[in-house]
Amino acid sequence: MNKEEQQQSETGCAASATCGGDCKSCSGAQETPKPANTIHHKILVMSGKGGVGKSTVAANLAISLALQGRRVGLMDVDIHGPSIPKMLHLEDVEVGANEQGWIQPVELAGVKMMSIGLLLRDRDAAVIWRGPLKMSAIKQFLEEVEWGELDYLIIDAPPGTGDEPLSVCQLAAPLTGAVVVTTPQDVATADVRRSITFCRQLDLPVLGVVENMSGFVCPHCNTVTEIFKSGGGERMAESMGVSFLGRIPLDPAIGVSCDDGKPFVYHYNKTETAKAFDRIMQPILALTDGANVCEPNPAQKNSTESDKIKIAIPTAAGRLCQHFGHCEQFAILEVDAESHAITARQLLTPPPHEPGVLPKWLQEQEVGLVIAGGMGQRAQQLFAEKGIRVVVGAPVESPETLVTQYLAGTLATGENVCDH
Repeated sequence: MNKEEQQQSETGCAASATCGGDCKSCSGAQETPKPANTIHHKILVMSGKGGVGKSTVAANLAISLALQGRRVGLMDVDIHGPSIPKMLHLEDVEVGANEQGWIQPVELAGVKMMSIGLLLRDRDAAVIWRGPLKMSAIKQFLEEVEWGELDYLIIDAPPGTGDEPLSVCQLAAPLTGAVVVTTPQDVATADVRRSITFCRQLDLPVLGVVENMSGFVCPHCNTVTEIFKSGGGERMAESMGVSFLGRIPLDPAIGVSCDDGKPFVYHYNKTETAKAFDRIMQPILALTDGANVCEPNPAQKNSTESDKIKIAIPTAAGRLCQHFGHCEQFAILEVDAESHAITARQLLTPPPHEPGVLPKWLQEQEVGLVIAGGMGQRAQQLFAEKGIRVVVGAPVESPETLVTQYLAGTLATGENVCDH
């Protein structure tokens, strides 16, 4: 520790080099009572690697909850690379303190926010701190910011399993759980496995996995097209025995909103991507209603307990049928979760096609995943409500070929061919 760091750690707060000495710690008033904060649910948003859109997910999740009338805080603990202030156009907002010396969070769209980026007077300044100083800053954000009473405090951590997420788990305990963000690619999901292991070693419940950048939303027709290999986050969540919260497609409007400092879900709430955020929010929203953690759906839970996965494919003449609701039969393949070997196969005739019938029927068959050629948004939503994941845009192949490719991560999906 150099001389400046030593002086800061002994005589002031972790941010004394940038806060101007205005906060309670720097004024020498350490004995002043701390704010009477009441936070019902503290949720850590983390990722295995950088560049997966974790901060975008954290910010839009917080604002989505606020739009539902919840009292929400957003705490950015990415000390070396805070992005929340830029993302929400708060770089020039000054953070103040009240008469008691308590730090006042910045508020936007009904969300109270705090970030080291709000304390940096020079936006190009580098924060060069070791672990103890970072831990001190996080402790100050938790204990000396006047959050008041919150239903949720969303904590945006830097990627990986280093000082910041570890400090949050130690200082903010008990946490409700963690939301882990990934992209569909294998290089991202491999790192996420380590994040889930980190949570388990610290007894932190994993609320679920979010697969970001999953497909591309056409800015002209709003159609979602799979431009990368899809489903990696879903498969990883299933193999690790945690809930899959949903997929968020790439949308050019997200980049525009971040550059303009406008909350995406607030200004683009009619888009498919905003609807995806809404679906991901629902299990977390249910926490206020008495649930402790988000459990996997029954089909997932049974599959995890028995090491079996059931995958359904609509068929006609032995191959995938593009007319999902009017197929001849459903092939239901049972797969060993560890070896990925197909262990059983059923051909079942579905009940007459009516809205909501097939999701309920397939849930009764303990199906956890449907591979389809095309499916309307409403049907996908009904399946999601039953806890059944859906992959669309699959080619016309045999059920065995599709399942084998899906489990190997080589299933090439195309356009969602919903023509009815």
